[in-house]
Amino acid sequence: MKNKVSFKRLLLAGTIASGFGFTPSVAEETKAETTKPTTLQIDHLINLKTPRDVQISPEGDWVAYVVRRNDEEKDKGFSQIWMTSADGTQTIPLTATYANASSPRWSPDGKNIAFVGTRGDDEDAKSQVWLLNRLGGEAQQYTSVEQGVDGFSWSPDGKQMLLSITDPEPKEKDKDGKDVEKKDKPKPWVIDRLQFKQDYVGYLDRKRTHLYLYDGKNAPVQITSGDYDDESPRWSPDSSKIAFVSKRDGDPDSNNNSDIWVVSADATAKEHPLTQVTVNKGSDYSPSWSPDGKSIAYVTVTEPAKLWYATQHLAVKSSTGEGTPNILTTNYDRMVYSPEYGPKGKYVYFVSDDAGNSPLMKVNAKNGKLATAIGGEIAVSDYSLHKQGVATIQSGHNAPFDVHFTKKGKRKQITVLNDELLDGVKLGKVERLSVAGWNNEPVESFVYYPPNHEAGKAYPTIFVLHGGPVGQHDTSFDAWGQIYASKGYIAVLPNPHGSTGYGEAFTYSLFQKWGVPDFADVDAIADHLVASGISDSDKLGVGGWSYGGILTNYVITKSERFKGAVSGASEVNYRANYGHDHYQHFWEVELGLPWENPAAWEAISPFNDVGKVTTPTLVIGGHEDWNVPIQNSEQLYQALKRRGLDTQLVVYPGEHHGIRRPTFQRDRYERFLGWFDKYVKGKE
Repeated sequence: MKNKVSFKRLLLAGTIASGFGFTPSVAEETKAETTKPTTLQIDHLINLKTPRDVQISPEGDWVAYVVRRNDEEKDKGFSQIWMTSADGTQTIPLTATYANASSPRWSPDGKNIAFVGTRGDDEDAKSQVWLLNRLGGEAQQYTSVEQGVDGFSWSPDGKQMLLSITDPEPKEKDKDGKDVEKKDKPKPWVIDRLQFKQDYVGYLDRKRTHLYLYDGKNAPVQITSGDYDDESPRWSPDSSKIAFVSKRDGDPDSNNNSDIWVVSADATAKEHPLTQVTVNKGSDYSPSWSPDGKSIAYVTVTEPAKLWYATQHLAVKSSTGEGTPNILTTNYDRMVYSPEYGPKGKYVYFVSDDAGNSPLMKVNAKNGKLATAIGGEIAVSDYSLHKQGVATIQSGHNAPFDVHFTKKGKRKQITVLNDELLDGVKLGKVERLSVAGWNNEPVESFVYYPPNHEAGKAYPTIFVLHGGPVGQHDTSFDAWGQIYASKGYIAVLPNPHGSTGYGEAFTYSLFQKWGVPDFADVDAIADHLVASGISDSDKLGVGGWSYGGILTNYVITKSERFKGAVSGASEVNYRANYGHDHYQHFWEVELGLPWENPAAWEAISPFNDVGKVTTPTLVIGGHEDWNVPIQNSEQLYQALKRRGLDTQLVVYPGEHHGIRRPTFQRDRYERFLGWFDKYVKGKE
């Protein structure tokens, strides 16, 4: 569950030589002589490059960012740091092709870029902070923390660095109190926490993440402590304080009440008392200091009982914690993410979900007047502000994510990460569709048409259901929508009730009703497409991942119209997952304790209606997934197999909720397409 042009060759104006230096790939040295396919293939999707974590240099003339890519031969993903000039004329790789590096951060004087990475092929090596001089030379290891560094940030004055470090493993002692040499022998997990497991982490112990100050010479100085995790630290503009997020109201495993706290950044102080800035009983997070240091902007959830269905608002409060917060987006019924004060402090910027778009918005920090900073039929995933302009990572339906730079209202795409890969490839046309759904309320979808679509012809159609339960299909490049379209399907990406981007009432309608309003929406959309002659009524398929798989399970228990289904990383027997997935607190708030209120759990559990399923269903997931554990997929498969339905269970070893191994990513695309080809198109 809760879980984007024409080709221009990258201009490599120069290479910074370092231990993380650039090595050209074969693909960049030679061009394939074979004729390129005219439609999108799985090869394209596996080889897409995705930018992340955009950062403008202090002078405003360069933009650093991370590029994530797959290497199918090595069967791994890699993250490499690049930088591009703000005018897009020069692009330079900063770290090696096959060394994972992330979190690029410019030093305040602009002379260095720091990043998190490991050197060499040792998969057990701990991440450290490295420094890379922009003029060239070797990357220098800056930290030597035994257990590794989780994150870092420069102080604005450049004199020290803030480190996020997880507590080390406790040392074993002998009878004389001396450290015992660590032996490579398994030990039992001993657990006493209420929240005792987490996907990608495993069983949770009492090791916590805390904040440290580091001057590059002396040992890091710890400034936060306790049985709490301290996250999202931000320096005050004068380098004297640090704001951070922590859950310190009672047992942090039993609630979602995170708050903004402030701590002194004086490394010489004997004690570091905390100032609590927010006191709201809901989640307060993502702090951003005003340029004068007097205020902190942050995201707030004022109705915690509504869980993830509640609208996330933008608030501003005194950095001293005094007074009441000023909620700037009270009249903006949309989700707010990643707030940042603008360079002059007049506006606070943020990303939002808005009817399938993800615009960059800005709001006046005093009067709450709202405006769109960068909008349209786009999805912005990240941004960086500077007085010279705004760098964004954004995408559209037919353009994968790239870095853009907006200056004086003029926006320019400055990277072309996938132009060569997609050169000459015909993509599907995408249109918005709105129909009357549950309770006769309008429901939107994005409809992807095959590149050579013939008007008046009814096509086999796949419904692609999004994860969540909250979230939205947006206007970014969608791999599933485009690959289905390229294979001759109509792909329908609905935003049914429960989706964000359409207001809190629309989202909250899913509370305690998983599958009820959203199935009604999917059914109504299918009715419209068939009646309009767009979709072939005898060739409909449905599938999704995470909540998309959960809704798929509900759909096939309520309808026989779908000829094939794929249930990916799903839940089906909700009570059986209590204490097995990592969402027990959310389940308890929404449905009550399963032994006290079993009726609420069972009322929406698709497993109780599995005897009604007639749709051939592929069941698929990751073996190590503790977000949505494979247990329920196994139960669904067992029930379908016991009933004699066409079904298969596919389990990816070593994979969590997301499938990371490139060969498994390819396998998943092939299995989805193969299943729908067989049961929806009727291919043998």
